[in-house]
Amino acid sequence: MNLDLSPDDERFRQEVRRYFETEYPQGILAKVRNGQRLTKADLRASEQALSARGWLAPGWPEAYGGPGWSVTQRFIFDEELERVGAPNVSPMGLLYVAPVIMAFGTQAQKDRWLPDILASRVFWAQGYSEPEAGSDLASLRTAAALEGDHYVVNGEKTWTSLGHHAEWIFCLVRTQTTERKQEGITFLCIDMATPGVQVTPIISIDGGHSLNRVSFQDVRVPVENRIGEEGRGWTYARHLLSHERTSYAHVAAKRRQMESLKAASAAAPWGDLLRGDLLESHGGLRRRFAEVEIGLTALEMTTYRALAPLSSGQAPGDEASILKIHATETAQAITELFVGLAGEYATPFFADRHRDDWRAGLEDIPAFAAPGVADYFATRAQTIYGGTNEIQRNIIARQLGL
Repeated sequence: MNLDLSPDDERFRQEVRRYFETEYPQGILAKVRNGQRLTKADLRASEQALSARGWLAPGWPEAYGGPGWSVTQRFIFDEELERVGAPNVSPMGLLYVAPVIMAFGTQAQKDRWLPDILASRVFWAQGYSEPEAGSDLASLRTAAALEGDHYVVNGEKTWTSLGHHAEWIFCLVRTQTTERKQEGITFLCIDMATPGVQVTPIISIDGGHSLNRVSFQDVRVPVENRIGEEGRGWTYARHLLSHERTSYAHVAAKRRQMESLKAASAAAPWGDLLRGDLLESHGGLRRRFAEVEIGLTALEMTTYRALAPLSSGQAPGDEASILKIHATETAQAITELFVGLAGEYATPFFADRHRDDWRAGLEDIPAFAAPGVADYFATRAQTIYGGTNEIQRNIIARQLGL
């Protein structure tokens, strides 16, 4: 595998780097550097800035408004976005449902939904997991009964990321009970403003609100909001999940975290407790840091392999399961290093980081400690959502004939 960039790709990297350093909204980068949570308005401003440049949907075909980049250019763009600390796009619309609409939707559905996704005028949520159907998604029980030209939906979805931001949600619903659980499932798109849709926040262990329960009580959904054929939703879901599981890598963001860790180790005000650079003086921490760096390099190579089919127009294969496991476990290992570095300063936890002055009165505590501990708590979920890592190992085992 030749990993050297061509002169054209190097020029492209410099163009993207200049954009993020000079044209992209710098206030958003400042909030990220300060450890603050981003609001819906921040996320929309970020995405609309990229959309205005034509860079919001690097993976979309040109026919649908994508920039026509090669796989290498898309990888470079992701690296530069994460290197500078810009937030990744909200994936539910751009990365998850849009490919399904492109592949299986009608022309009317493409005309209706894709332009708003591309312009970041509309946010989407993913309605897959349920209280009794998370890892075993095919056991879902949210039901949709056809009445004339509408489906009537009843049930509940849970762990719905950014559901409180979404104007639309795409859902797997059961339209028929069959002996094989994967059959009788239909893919519906639901307007969140429809009567009977209720969003209930789930406050996670890191103190943040990104997850929700979404309930449906006699929600009437027009038949034209169904993607593809009734009962074939599982097929469309598998197409979506292959794209979702390749979106976890974020190699450049992880490298940025590792650089931040080294800087924090050298510069944190350890006071009388400890002196000097902990990564230099603490052998166990230094060894673990080296192990994670090696794992991160392996993740980068795995990402190249998993994305290779895209260069020939194919969807990611079952290699996406390998990538999902390695990426999420590496993410957890990095945040564990932050907790180890923080030591006794990891004990206080500050849930509200929205304000510019959130550290007022806390100057003696290293700036990385609270965001680092919050990230540690948040990444605990990464090995669960998108299909638990145990399920991914089963997928790999089946491919190996085990």
